[in-house]
Amino acid sequence: MTSTTSATTYPDVYFEDVVIGAEMRSASHVVNAEDIGSFCGLTRDHHPLHTDAAYARSRGFPGVIAHGLFGVALMEGLKTEMKIYENSSIASLGWDRVRFLQPVVAGDEVHVVFRFTEKRMSARGGRGVVTEALQLINQCGDSVIEAVHTALVLCRPADTAP
Repeated sequence: MTSTTSATTYPDVYFEDVVIGAEMRSASHVVNAEDIGSFCGLTRDHHPLHTDAAYARSRGFPGVIAHGLFGVALMEGLKTEMKIYENSSIASLGWDRVRFLQPVVAGDEVHVVFRFTEKRMSARGGRGVVTEALQLINQCGDSVIEAVHTALVLCRPADTAP
């Protein structure tokens, strides 16, 4: 069974609410071998680094490691649990500069720290493009994955106050 500390939720963040440089932190999640195995089944990637602890140890890891893309997906999930874009999200526009700095090993407790780095209005009215710099941080305080994410979000409806 995986454990997740309760997420800090934030009020909906609309385009106008984004403050460049503002930073947020997600709840923590303990990654276990079952999580990694489920990702193997979902993606059809059953490489022994992700399924066989002895094999992973023979390659210098302390046990099975998560797929890099598992970590990226988890970053998005932990951020989603914060509910910052609960009513304002339109779409993810992409992930850039993704770097796998250290392995995520079964048993690691991770959380996301992200910072708003850019924003601009979209060519289509009523929405804007927001860029976030994200880090997946382990229990030792090490950044294990870094990435830049771009999202399309709604502008605040006229009838809602921040």
